[in-house]
Amino acid sequence: MSADDLVIRPITGPAEIALFNRLDYTLNHELADDLAEGRRRPEWMWLAQRGDTVLARVAWWSRPGGDAPVFLDIFDLDDSEPDVARRLLAAAFAAVVPTGGQPPEYGRYVPGDWRDDPAARRAVETRMALLSETGAKLTVERLRLQWGPGTAVPPAASRLAFRPADDPAELIDLMTRVLDGTLDHHSRADLATMPARDTATAQLHGEFASFTSPRDWWQIAQLPGTGEPVGFVIAARNSYHPIIAYLGVLPEHRGRGYVDAILAEGTRVLAAHGAAYIRAATDLDNEPMADAFARAGYATFERAINMAWH
Repeated sequence: MSADDLVIRPITGPAEIALFNRLDYTLNHELADDLAEGRRRPEWMWLAQRGDTVLARVAWWSRPGGDAPVFLDIFDLDDSEPDVARRLLAAAFAAVVPTGGQPPEYGRYVPGDWRDDPAARRAVETRMALLSETGAKLTVERLRLQWGPGTAVPPAASRLAFRPADDPAELIDLMTRVLDGTLDHHSRADLATMPARDTATAQLHGEFASFTSPRDWWQIAQLPGTGEPVGFVIAARNSYHPIIAYLGVLPEHRGRGYVDAILAEGTRVLAAHGAAYIRAATDLDNEPMADAFARAGYATFERAINMAWH
């Protein structure tokens, strides 16, 4: 077949998931459910093919029922034909991203040792290079962590007392205060464009509002006796996994080891509600948080590479 036989198009619907999944990736098993539950749409899932051979694909994700994609999380290609991927990106971006609009952030899960594995490194760097040609730049690398079977469930903390974070106004206040001095890349990027309280409000009413688990799993840590808040943990279940979604220690209480007790409480809450494993993530450069997860028995099972258009 010649280059003229190349077809670039969105999939027609769920019946083409098997075709779309001919390129392998860790998210493939989720795509059918994502389509059924409104986290993806066929018009956001594009492929390039010659005959029955899929040469490249790209797909976006949104929260259930979202009107527009919020994340570009699939970009795969046959490494021998990068120009096909370029053509696919151009066609899909033109159809999915509004004219003059900023494309959603790109993120990809990669092996934890991807820099040391020649094949994995080549795959990551090829995708990054192609996306760089469209104007994307690396923003952050994140550790993906898991507390799993065989890891001891931490006992209830003695240094701190905990209560449900059932007052949204109080939680927004605590989240606002925690943003002071944050090391999290995405939070810092948000703070560059909006005040801290607006950032906290957007987080609470955006991602956190989509969690399917009870709000009383969210816990505020306080000093015994005085009731003074020290921090909080948002333990939850998203559309895929039990997670530690957010953990914060108030600036005036940092450096005293409270992060360990707060993370332990979030872990304990999820384990008590039947979680056999728990997922979490933190920026590679956020060493204090990465160290806290390691002390709590969370192991890095892969990383995530994020790129954005500015």
